[in-house]
Amino acid sequence: MKVLLTGGAGYIGSHVAVALAAAGHDIICFDNLSNSRADVIDRLETITGKPIPLVVGDIRDRAAVRGAIGKHGAEAVVHFAGLKAVGESVAEPIRYYDNNVRGTLSMVEAMIESGVKTLVFSSSATVYGQPKYLPLDEAHPTSATNPYGRTKLMIEEMLADIAGADPGWRIAVLRYFNPVGAHDSGLIGEDPSGIPNNLMPFISRVAAGRLPELSVFGNDYDTPDGTGVRDYVHVVDLAEGHVAALGAIAAGDAPLGIWNLGTGEGYSVLDMIASFERVNGVKIPYRIAPRRAGDVASCYASPDRARDELGWTAQRGLDAMCGSSWTFERTLAMRNAKGKAGE
Repeated sequence: MKVLLTGGAGYIGSHVAVALAAAGHDIICFDNLSNSRADVIDRLETITGKPIPLVVGDIRDRAAVRGAIGKHGAEAVVHFAGLKAVGESVAEPIRYYDNNVRGTLSMVEAMIESGVKTLVFSSSATVYGQPKYLPLDEAHPTSATNPYGRTKLMIEEMLADIAGADPGWRIAVLRYFNPVGAHDSGLIGEDPSGIPNNLMPFISRVAAGRLPELSVFGNDYDTPDGTGVRDYVHVVDLAEGHVAALGAIAAGDAPLGIWNLGTGEGYSVLDMIASFERVNGVKIPYRIAPRRAGDVASCYASPDRARDELGWTAQRGLDAMCGSSWTFERTLAMRNAKGKAGE
């Protein structure tokens, strides 16, 4: 298939581009580059050996999305474009509703106008809110404890209504847990603009000396060591889940499917620090900081439905997550050093 990836130059989008290309799909990246870089496309082309067009545009620009679909003949959309930081969403809720909810609605309208009704949506485990039981399966009640999570839940509900009104749609909703790690080449990984909001790139930057220390937000949760517990899934495994989901909805007859993508295991923040230090032989100085608004104590998946219906399970463990993240950080440092030397 020809697949348009909104947010395709970003962290998860770039890894999914590699996985889809490896499966034989043709990829078009659509990105406003607000938290990504255009030169990611060069690295994607190095990894895949295929040309990958980049369309610079915003999902809130319906004409731009429609133009990208039409120009490149896209038959499906995988939708990553969105703001994703919990703390930032608490401080700037209007920005999140505008970008995530209004942007998705505009994008769906462009798809309808283009006659494209195959969509994989990047959702989040935050739609489960405060867990009522663990592990979280897809039947768990949905709610949200922060504006970011509410935007994802609103989009899920909107897509369910769209699929209910028109059975011609084929929509996969993928509820991610916590993507970490990088491609084995070290060419692509998580490189956010400014101070990272996610744990692993923050750890990597502290290890590299780019940041002085890691802030651990809360050590008084009801968890084994008091720090937050999350289900960390390797981004390459996550990417392969998208390939499986796209294949399933394209071949199936159901207008909507919902799947968790996680490992089923929870690790605390201190577990992650200890593993990163052990695997990579580095020290991670950290300090305990107050809890962040909107965070929950523990969150980990039941991945059984994805295993049973998509044939997907996570294959890469914590060591691979930590090792690949450090490889990417060091490769990035070398690339940046070469860039400065060439200025």
